[in-house]
Amino acid sequence: MNSKNEMRLLDIEKRLTTFEEVALGYNEEEAYLEAKRCLNCKTKPCVKSCPVAIDIPRFIEKIKEKDVESAYQIISEANLLPGICGRVCPQESQCESTCVRAIKGEAVAIGRLERYVADHYQGKAKIPTTKNQYRVAIIGSGPAGLACAGVLIGKGYQVTVYEAMHENGGVLVYGIPEFRLPKRIVKAEIDNLKQMGVVFENNVVVGKTISLETLRCEFDAIFIGTGAGLPKFMNIPGENYNGVLSANEFLTRINLMKAYKKEYDTPLKKMNNVAVVGGGNVAMDAARCAKRLGANVYLIYRRSFKEMPARLEEIHHAQEEGIIFKNLTNPIAITADEYGRVKQIICQEMVLGEADASGRRRSIAKEGSDFTIEVDTVIMAIGNYPNPLLRTSTTLVKYDQHDCLIVDENNQTTCKGIYGGGDVVTGAATVILAMGAGKKAAYAIDQALQEKK
Repeated sequence: MNSKNEMRLLDIEKRLTTFEEVALGYNEEEAYLEAKRCLNCKTKPCVKSCPVAIDIPRFIEKIKEKDVESAYQIISEANLLPGICGRVCPQESQCESTCVRAIKGEAVAIGRLERYVADHYQGKAKIPTTKNQYRVAIIGSGPAGLACAGVLIGKGYQVTVYEAMHENGGVLVYGIPEFRLPKRIVKAEIDNLKQMGVVFENNVVVGKTISLETLRCEFDAIFIGTGAGLPKFMNIPGENYNGVLSANEFLTRINLMKAYKKEYDTPLKKMNNVAVVGGGNVAMDAARCAKRLGANVYLIYRRSFKEMPARLEEIHHAQEEGIIFKNLTNPIAITADEYGRVKQIICQEMVLGEADASGRRRSIAKEGSDFTIEVDTVIMAIGNYPNPLLRTSTTLVKYDQHDCLIVDENNQTTCKGIYGGGDVVTGAATVILAMGAGKKAAYAIDQALQEKK
């Protein structure tokens, strides 16, 4: 009872030849045994640690009773995207971090149980029984926008989501690989929102094909959830050579263009030796994708495993799959051949000093420790900024010096009736935190519009 029930995984040999999902989930008996580990605490510390406040002990109790439908309905009171959250949320640093069971062992596998419920409940979305006259526009169909839409459609609002891409889901579809989050899961949960009445308008770039000012005239409230899709670079020599990619471009080609199948006109060139720079989940995703394309992959990170921000589960999977970790290593330049194609990445060894503002120990270059790695591709996965397109197209709302949207405690921007949340406000963060911001904004929109009556 002190350890989680293990979740079955795809064989390592098969992983390297396919983009199929690695974590296979619990079956009924495994879910039942794991649910029995829950102590059903009266104080519910796990609920307080969940950004969307799912009543965790209550839904787990229904799993014990083998009533998956009731478990799903309890989860959906707070979260309409359980199949997504059960797979990609960092439960170990949120709900599971305060689980009482963890005091003398491992926390209850809350995320795995949420996924089990989502995967095994075959019901349909509840169609709202009440409707009102108010119309709300949501810009961006990523986690924040979807969460906001789910709350508002449930309260009877007319909701239209504007998405710049041809597929809905934002980072859920273009940023997270199939082996970690299958696209069918995202599609099914978005289809639920459609059944509830949410309207999706694709290939609409707010700030270019339609203005924020126009939307403000046509809708009673607006929510901006455009995420953080502009990649960061290191500004080191050689970043403009052929073969240097942002993780955003690489993962978008993998996820939306299926470039590895050569189904589109923008395939990825053959990669033999790849360096991925970064230590977060995006870096792990990029490294594991490159490995599946047949490359020898180095993951370069300036701190140690202890400071690495990626989920422990993703790090373990990357290690199992043969990714070569070059920790305490920092790139300082990229070289190229006579044709301008990447040839080497020049790195320095690092040592750890005192903690910096992030709470992690600062990395310091070790003098005279330069060395080179022979590579033909470098993928930068060191973070993202909000895309400045909307900021540069309107004066209705204000942004800070990092191009992040400024909002108040109710997620309202500097313009009355326009709200924002997720990565466009905080910078790159997690799916569940973006969803929490979307929900919070939805409740604020509801309160403001109801006060108009």
